[in-house]
Amino acid sequence: MNSRQALVVRGGWEGHQPEAATDLFLPYLRDQGFTVTVADSPAVYEDTALLAGTDLVVQCFTMGTITKEQSAGLTSAVAAGTGFAGWHGGIVDAFRNDPDYLHLTGGQFACHPEAGGETFVPHRIEITGEDHPITAGIDDFDLVTEQYWVLTDPYSTVLATTTHAAQGAWKRPVTVPAVWIREWGQGKVFVATPGHDLDTLKNDSVRVIVERGLTWASR
Repeated sequence: MNSRQALVVRGGWEGHQPEAATDLFLPYLRDQGFTVTVADSPAVYEDTALLAGTDLVVQCFTMGTITKEQSAGLTSAVAAGTGFAGWHGGIVDAFRNDPDYLHLTGGQFACHPEAGGETFVPHRIEITGEDHPITAGIDDFDLVTEQYWVLTDPYSTVLATTTHAAQGAWKRPVTVPAVWIREWGQGKVFVATPGHDLDTLKNDSVRVIVERGLTWASR
């Protein structure tokens, strides 16, 4: 029986520890029957033959740039059935130069509002997808880490949210998606915004959501 194929694309801003962060999930992927290939550049998205045989792309590549050819390669592969998944800035603060990539992911990091100058703030992740296999059985949970304010579109199915308290320039609380999924052609996309560092990714609730999201997104 042939194993499933996973492609891990990692790099960009080192503050999100792309190698160490993705290394956390490589054993899980292999336990789920994936053969894993690792790439350090979005240039791999131009390899149409590789992507055609890839069941899941896991991306942790914060900021950086992507060419139109690379973006088109990724988008076409997902539309043909390759899953696409990631967390935090590695997926929703990647490739700010490319609107097609933004369209694929359905969300873009806008800011992490500072409270008293601190970017790590206590906040709650509230589960809204109680019946979805990614979040079923997980209760609302609290984190002390970066809380992402994201700009999103209504096409996604939101599985968890987080609320930013009114402060500074905004006069009322703002609730934004924290975990979402979307179908794209024959493929599926999974995004979790928690995941700034290894401690956050090792949180039991975050870890389980990410692990389930990876397998859900796979072809």
